[in-house]
Amino acid sequence: PGDDFHVCALDTAAGELRVGAMICYDREFPESARILMLKGAELILTPNACHLDDRRLAQFRTRAFENMVGVAMTNYATPQHNGHSVAFGADGTPLAEADEAEQICLAAFDLDALRAYRARHIWGNAYRRPHRYGLLTAPDVAPPFARDDGFGEPFERAKR
Repeated sequence: PGDDFHVCALDTAAGELRVGAMICYDREFPESARILMLKGAELILTPNACHLDDRRLAQFRTRAFENMVGVAMTNYATPQHNGHSVAFGADGTPLAEADEAEQICLAAFDLDALRAYRARHIWGNAYRRPHRYGLLTAPDVAPPFARDDGFGEPFERAKR
């Protein structure tokens, strides 16, 4: 999982593109994509290794919409998992979805349209109120979410 979320600049035919990456477990939490957006990501790439059902696909689509970033996720095909690699535009528009078979699936991201969308709408970082979000970084876990680790000891998030 690593200790940070990184964004790099790629030189493309359409100009510089800021790309972030997160793994499949990071996809489960909104903060991961939010950190990448705050670091300047315009596109988030996500390798995945689990069964993708409608809920997880909707969750990933939401990461695009709430952060105004393009997202693309690859997943293992059947029989290891169930495929359904996807890509969504910054407004949540589906750009591509593979089926369960092994295949190459291409998605085109229009960077000019993505940047224009980000410049005129309210999501992303435009009207956030971080001074109200202190609880998001609190280490405490209240029931029913307190868990033990695999050894029967209380799970300590700070060590992860």
